[in-house]
Amino acid sequence: MLIMIPLDANDAKSANITTINEATFWVQLDVDSGKTQDIKFVKTPDEFEDLSHIVVVSNDSEYVWPFIEQNMLVLVAHHQKSIDEIIEAYLFKELNELAY
Repeated sequence: MLIMIPLDANDAKSANITTINEATFWVQLDVDSGKTQDIKFVKTPDEFEDLSHIVVVSNDSEYVWPFIEQNMLVLVAHHQKSIDEIIEAYLFKELNELAY
């Protein structure tokens, strides 16, 4: 499962989720069998070679229609900030679906 997240930095340890408009980097995580298999950082989501299955955003008011049009599931991390917190919440199904 390829998960994409907008971030404020390109370091897996110190980066936190940010709004789409304020993102300076994007991460794509390949999560399989409960483990992160691969991590890729880019400056824009168009730079990823493979299309993501899920995009995680920081709040319900984000403009996500471009992702929905690409058939991505949009999840919201209301309380999780770091990559590790978001992946853990995803694995335990604690992220919320986007409220329209």
